Amino acid sequence: QVPLKPGRSLMDWIRLTKSGKDLAGLKGKLIEVTEDELAKHNKKEDCWICIRGFVYNVTPYMEYHPGGEDELMKAAGTDGTDLFDQVHRWVNYESMLKECLVGRMAVKPIAAPKGEGCCIYSVFLQQIPEDKTILCMRTFISNVLLHFFFCFQSRTDVYDWFQTDSLITIVIYTKQKDMNAELVIVDCQDKRLRGEIIVDDHSYLVEVGRYCNFACETFSLLVNIAEKVGKVEIILKKKDNIHWKMLGQPLEHHNTFIKCKDRGLFYRKCKLVSKMEVTHDTKLFCLMLPKSTHLRVPTGQHVYLKQIIAGTEVVKPYTPVLPFLPLDFKEPSHYDGAHIYLMIKIYSCGLFTQALDDLQIGTYISVSNPEGNFKKSQVQTSEDLFLLAAGTGFTPMVKLLNFALTEVSCLRIVKLIFFNKTDDDILWRNQLEELVLKDERFEVQFILSQPTKDWVGKQGKISSSLLSEFVKRSRKDSKVLICICGPTPFAEQGVQ
Repeated sequence: QVPLKPGRSLMDWIRLTKSGKDLAGLKGKLIEVTEDELAKHNKKEDCWICIRGFVYNVTPYMEYHPGGEDELMKAAGTDGTDLFDQVHRWVNYESMLKECLVGRMAVKPIAAPKGEGCCIYSVFLQQIPEDKTILCMRTFISNVLLHFFFCFQSRTDVYDWFQTDSLITIVIYTKQKDMNAELVIVDCQDKRLRGEIIVDDHSYLVEVGRYCNFACETFSLLVNIAEKVGKVEIILKKKDNIHWKMLGQPLEHHNTFIKCKDRGLFYRKCKLVSKMEVTHDTKLFCLMLPKSTHLRVPTGQHVYLKQIIAGTEVVKPYTPVLPFLPLDFKEPSHYDGAHIYLMIKIYSCGLFTQALDDLQIGTYISVSNPEGNFKKSQVQTSEDLFLLAAGTGFTPMVKLLNFALTEVSCLRIVKLIFFNKTDDDILWRNQLEELVLKDERFEVQFILSQPTKDWVGKQGKISSSLLSEFVKRSRKDSKVLICICGPTPFAEQGVQ
């Protein structure tokens, strides 16, 4: 993110979109935009961008964009869908930019040259002698069908279901030997069942509705996993003890196997059950998942919170933490997967965090499925682990610390280098210092950029000289993993 000028906050943008001004510049008309026309609008003072087939005039949004004007200009006059998905596909651009809509991209027709075959198959067959055409066609179709069949079998999971008088059991055979609870996400709400299985970077979905009628309010669904064979069982209670003829009406994406990034985010309503102060400006929020949801957020992954603020949908990412740092290196016994804990800094001028802080206990907020590409195997193959965190960039390190000290015996050093402005900003300082006493592998170094006169520890900002002092291999040839999280300038400087 970049610093924005005064009067250019998210709330200011929402006010502007509701002011009645012609932000699209077309006096309320929608037009069909050709590629040539789109390409003409590629300057800061005249910038159009295409996202998923729709064209927006983002010129008035330039000064309000948290990522800065230069980021928007990377897609100026072009289709920016891929760039948008790489940076923040979770943002509801349709809501944010609805007053900037210019129109839809024109579909360019493809004309077949006269006298040539209309498709590749007929071109292919024209080159074959007439008496062999039928045989070749049969062989060609057979090969295509066989190829499709084997791809389907190797890439798509298979599910089945059966019932007793009171229960429905859905069985999914993933063939994934390291299947675990973090790779299974199940939601049952509004007479709709959604079960998603993560297989590497792909997602398999069972999604049915209309006829399914489960006792979600009184029965917590069960998920059983046979890890060695990759079998997943989802067990739900019927609302009425009657015989079902079918599981439910298949919905649009039912029984599909696609890349996770193409799946789209799914949200469920979670209840706010507590708020606890961590520091003067940071709080620990505890959200309770619905009884009919099975969701475990993997280490190093984040979720998105969604709120409607002044009529506009606003979404922000946060990395869940544990309720506290376990000093016996085990998950707390009461941490049963029914809650999500988020450590969030409340900004005095932050529209989203102020709205979060104003939420009353018992109110609901939308929470997405987890996202992220961090792999635990990166830690499991390392000998020295260094964690560089600034401010609430500490949050991904909480579960990572617990995992490293609990489950990775090959680690010789686990060191947290924690940057903050003042002593009062340090999150969970006492717990971290207690953790040092509990495990000789763990070290923590606090570094302040604006210390008081009483501070006797290190001071400064992230730099090569500071890091060279603290990031040292335990052995000459040890395998090192360095994880960095914090504001963008901090992360970029750390990588350099």
